[in-house]
Amino acid sequence: MSMTPAPAEELVVLGKIVSVYGVKGGVKVYSFTEPLTNVLSYPRWTLRREGEVKQVELASGRLHGKVLVATLKGLDDREVARTFAGFEICVPRSELPDLSDGDYYWYQLEGLKVINQDGQLLGKVDHLFETGANDVMVVKPCIDSLDDRERLLPYTEQCVLSIDLSAGEMRVDWDVDF
Repeated sequence: MSMTPAPAEELVVLGKIVSVYGVKGGVKVYSFTEPLTNVLSYPRWTLRREGEVKQVELASGRLHGKVLVATLKGLDDREVARTFAGFEICVPRSELPDLSDGDYYWYQLEGLKVINQDGQLLGKVDHLFETGANDVMVVKPCIDSLDDRERLLPYTEQCVLSIDLSAGEMRVDWDVDF
């Protein structure tokens, strides 16, 4: 298939192929989407690993216990499927559904300056991760930040006061000594 991939800066990572499944070329997928099965809503994936890029089409997919299993068109050999392990599953940002006001994709938050209620720059959002209780933002120091500390802030209504994407800022209720 000769689909032209979207430029790398326009791709969003939705998951990762982690291993093979079965003997007919299936793959196990770790999904970053909520719910997990949303990654299967995209019929075409751009796979990316260490500079290597592949365009694939999803033939089928399902939840098998706590694991997502996918079949890719034209992939029917277990040993070939094994070579797909480690590839990130990406789609163009333009294919993501619009969100309600006040909801954000993680990629939109990454890179925002984090400023506390006293006007102190704590750093920039490097990435987020799930804990089960709530999502957590990893805020790393940047130029002009208050100090060189990395901070883990909860992505909750109590902590995040406002988000201004156009200004590239997030206001938080967070004590610098915490």
